[in-house]
Amino acid sequence: MQDPDKVQDRLVADRKVRAVAQAGSYGTDEAWAGSQPTLVAFERGLLSPQTETRAGVTVQRYPFEKLEAWRDWDTAREEAPIALLATSRVAYDPTGNYGRIQRTLWTLNAERLAAHREDLLNQAAGRLDAARRTSTGPGSGVQEQLLALAEARNVAVDLLYPALLTHVHGWPEFEIRLPHAWRAAAGLRFPKAVYHLDNLYGFGGEAEARRVLLATRGLGLLEQEKRARAAIQAGYYDGAVRYLRDETARTHRKDLERWTYLSSPRRDKLATLLGVTLSPLGPAALALAGELLADAREGR
Repeated sequence: MQDPDKVQDRLVADRKVRAVAQAGSYGTDEAWAGSQPTLVAFERGLLSPQTETRAGVTVQRYPFEKLEAWRDWDTAREEAPIALLATSRVAYDPTGNYGRIQRTLWTLNAERLAAHREDLLNQAAGRLDAARRTSTGPGSGVQEQLLALAEARNVAVDLLYPALLTHVHGWPEFEIRLPHAWRAAAGLRFPKAVYHLDNLYGFGGEAEARRVLLATRGLGLLEQEKRARAAIQAGYYDGAVRYLRDETARTHRKDLERWTYLSSPRRDKLATLLGVTLSPLGPAALALAGELLADAREGR
């Protein structure tokens, strides 16, 4: 792995780069064996965000113009990775704009947080309605049930989990140990909502984690297997399961769409990875996500 400090120093020395921050748990008191060094940079000359990973260090680059534009909350909530910006640690900020963005995010009043929560919930409701139209009803088969489960999980993690945290002015963590983070951040305050999150994934502790890890063989998930193994060795069993379930749905979507044409051994492996026997499918998964949406709205 590259030395993250040297990568950071190179970014700071680059005249095109106008702000640099560290993100994630690497280098903090909450770091673990699977923490990955991540840097956030704002750079002149970029037209769109870019992400690159080299020798174990990830750099997320954003256009320099966004450094000023995202000082405005209404603009930031529409297009910025606000959780990433709020939780990162500024290393270089000669204009002071990165710090101003963070102070805006850290001091949002209840009215703005409520509006942001409603935005997230409306997006979630729209996606769940679309999934109901396309993945349930007459003529739907196993593949539609699996696609509905994958979409329910995506909506829960990408939109409903962040919406839930707005009640406590918290920002989501999206590392591999995610289930442990959402229990720590919201489990005591919002037990119903977090229980729904757990139910969507069919967690089963160490036994399920090891069973799922074995099923990755032969499916081209080498990097995912490596990361999940590190999580299991660290004791983040449910984190490994959540990660592999989501990565399987993302990387093997075409397999889900043509499920009935797959060989039995391939279907069996994918079914294990997705947690088909442990999780709700089709309309049941979407209904569970709907209950999570209601609980996130009310803070239950």
